[in-house]
Amino acid sequence: MTGLGVRSSSYGSLDKTGLYAVVLPIHTTTNRTKPSKMHKEREGFVHWICKFAGRKKVGMLLLFLISAVVFLRVLYAGKGEDGQEVQVPPSLHFNGTSHSILLPTNQNQNVNILGTNVILSPPIHFLGYTLPQRHPCHTFTLPPPPADRKRSGPRPCPVCYLPVQEAIALMPDAPSFSPLLKNLTYIHEDPLNTDTEFGGSDFGGYPTLKHRNHSFDFKETMNIHCGFVKGPQPGRNTGFDIDEADLLEMQQCRGIVVASAVFGTAASCDTYLISCCQFLCVSDEGSFSFPDAFDDVKAPKNISKHSEETVCFYMFVDEGTETILKRERGLNGNKKVGIWRVVVVHNLPYLDGRRNGKVPKLLVHRLFPNARYSLWIDGKLELVVDPYQILERFLWRKNATFAISRHYRRFDVFVEAEANKAAGKYDNASIDFQVEFYKKEGLTPYSVAKLPITSDVPEGCVILREHVPISNLFTCLWFNEVDRFTSRDQISFSTVRDKIAAKANWTVSMFLDCERRNFVVQRYHRAEQERIARRKPPVPNLSPPPPPPAPLPATPVLISSDLPRKVPSGRAGGTRPPRRRGRGRRSSPRGNRKANLPVL
Repeated sequence: MTGLGVRSSSYGSLDKTGLYAVVLPIHTTTNRTKPSKMHKEREGFVHWICKFAGRKKVGMLLLFLISAVVFLRVLYAGKGEDGQEVQVPPSLHFNGTSHSILLPTNQNQNVNILGTNVILSPPIHFLGYTLPQRHPCHTFTLPPPPADRKRSGPRPCPVCYLPVQEAIALMPDAPSFSPLLKNLTYIHEDPLNTDTEFGGSDFGGYPTLKHRNHSFDFKETMNIHCGFVKGPQPGRNTGFDIDEADLLEMQQCRGIVVASAVFGTAASCDTYLISCCQFLCVSDEGSFSFPDAFDDVKAPKNISKHSEETVCFYMFVDEGTETILKRERGLNGNKKVGIWRVVVVHNLPYLDGRRNGKVPKLLVHRLFPNARYSLWIDGKLELVVDPYQILERFLWRKNATFAISRHYRRFDVFVEAEANKAAGKYDNASIDFQVEFYKKEGLTPYSVAKLPITSDVPEGCVILREHVPISNLFTCLWFNEVDRFTSRDQISFSTVRDKIAAKANWTVSMFLDCERRNFVVQRYHRAEQERIARRKPPVPNLSPPPPPPAPLPATPVLISSDLPRKVPSGRAGGTRPPRRRGRGRRSSPRGNRKANLPVL
């Protein structure tokens, strides 16, 4: 079963004359003016033709001349079209009804049709496309997983991407359609109203439950809470503050942005933590330590030259992580670590680094107001596929505006909540309170009755989205749930999704987790890397061995004939002369016997 949320529509087969095929009205004007003299002469000429057209020979001659003119006109127009080169992937099928005129660009064009100049407007919305029937990616199916009993956990699976140049050519020129919602604005409170039933923060505001219910009452124009409530411009004295030079640079990103974040975590103070004031951790023994960066900055791989020049790669870090990057990665005044543009965030709104990471993860459209598409990856992940290929495969080809992978094992919110409690991901009482609240609102365990929805639990470390009003609304409301309840965004995901889907023709596209693992590689958190490094055996000393000692002087080897013999009493000491052999030897009556060695 494929992902969710692909809006269905009819597909038509089109020629290769343009990327976006839309039916556009022909704008004509009528003027009620007095007929001119030339117009009267034309009417007289037409009347004369009709007078003689009734005759057989004259009528056939006129018909032949008209046919010849039309044929030559069509032939000339065909040659003119062949002279225009439009580079698009071959044999694509575009969404929509039957089309007669195709536009290769987004600009107005003057087209001459049988002598009439027609002004064609660019397409208003992206309508999607499908690959041709014989395209390798159209007929691609997942092979069965390899039979490896030693590896039973999650693993990547093959994904059929288009070549980078084809994916770049298929980037939509027009935004996708946003159902119901057309204009979305955000609440700015000065002074901040803290009167609410429960939850909220100084950064996200304190909306009441009544405000929460109104935010799910969708209209064409809406004004909602979406973080940064202290100021009208995100990053300027709102919490999660960013230097002015970085903010101006972020506003220049008008295409695709790849965003990630590495923040320090209070977990580095271990179980002795009493309080953690942003970066300074105080233990009960009175010692002080700066929490380490939660993850390392990982360099993307297999990025095309075009992506390096056109895609914005932004890494958000705190001041503690900045110090580590300066020490270990050579971060300097150019604010670059490889392809990443490093943005230092000041005045973090939360004490928990993982909760601070939810700001760029879910509110990236507020940080990059002019960007059209975004790809969020957690700091523990390494990007290994070009962003254009990823967006083409999971957004543009699916005609979706929001895509996320589903969890590789769990698909029920109740099961996910119990797993979070067992792993100590958050306070158990807070998780129970959130689940009970959603249960009273109608949350039920996942079952086949929810099909075609295939899961209620996402793997939220990767998010692909187009910045249109409906998807921006979804992430704002999702962030509000995270701000009000626990920071475990997997628990609140399905509630927000289902409330929007119940009132609008929109939902989330959820793809397989093994497909996600194809374009990102998961690495260990920094603390886990250091723990593994401590477990490894010491590296053997590879220095050359010392020279061998000088040889000792040779000692004589003793043989039996050199050993001292026992001398009878009365004789002088010394060796006994050797016995004579041959004739002078006395024979023994017992035959030949071995001579006994002397007793020492």
